[in-house]
Amino acid sequence: MRRPGEFFRTASPEALFVLSGISQYTGAVIAVNLFEDLRPGTVAVFRVLLGALPVLALSWRERRPWTRADLRAAALFGLATAAMNLCFYLGIDRLPLGKSVVMEFLGPVAVAAWFTRTGRNVAALALAAGGVAVLSGVEISGDALGVVFILMASAFWATYIVLGRRVAAQNRGLRGLGVGLLIGGAAILPFGADQVPRVLTHGSLLLDCFLVGLLSSSIGYAIDQVVLRRIPMRRFALLLALLPVTAMIVGFIALDQRPSAADLLGAALVIGGVILQERDELVMADVEVPA
Repeated sequence: MRRPGEFFRTASPEALFVLSGISQYTGAVIAVNLFEDLRPGTVAVFRVLLGALPVLALSWRERRPWTRADLRAAALFGLATAAMNLCFYLGIDRLPLGKSVVMEFLGPVAVAAWFTRTGRNVAALALAAGGVAVLSGVEISGDALGVVFILMASAFWATYIVLGRRVAAQNRGLRGLGVGLLIGGAAILPFGADQVPRVLTHGSLLLDCFLVGLLSSSIGYAIDQVVLRRIPMRRFALLLALLPVTAMIVGFIALDQRPSAADLLGAALVIGGVILQERDELVMADVEVPA
């Protein structure tokens, strides 16, 4: 039997993205349910802070000294990540999740487009973006403030990809991710500080918040760090189109939400774009992952 570390180093980026998507959308279901008891800002705070703890626990043996540039990169990455989570939760509190996903995907599309240089990759990007639009619907309507929050989350998602690549290149395993999440969580703490005592004194709320942090941040972002060290940002941004497809599958299995013909068409377009893209990889050192 292969050890987990070997799996994360050798599995295809596509397989890792599907695993990440299942984890992130399971966490999103728990987060949305928490909105009945807690404000979205509070859930975002706990997602980021509690998401940092398992990552730091897995990477505690890393002892290489931090330079000022290393710490700055981790801090900026953490701030962008926390802001992305906060804006997304504020947005999905006002808008349907499906519409929010397609609007937020504008950020990764912009990154993929910026780094796309060949006709084959342009065609792959068009297929994937079109598939996401079909999956989520192309109309943008509803709460205007919700739309603003999702567009802000989209911009921060693009920033997350660029800065996440820098943190992954630091060659310190997952420690940069954990430190960045701690800094980002501390920065958005004012958006949920008044409800922190309530969460800490209610075991069920604390457990649900921990699961959101573990599934959506610890696992999801750790996989991102592994993949970012293996493939270019252009390919990484395009592979993010697999997330809405994964959400459709999770909805079908867990919530009995049967996909329509349009949903299946959208999934086929996304998968076609992922297959069509050039499968270039980077030559970098192995990422520290649990053995």
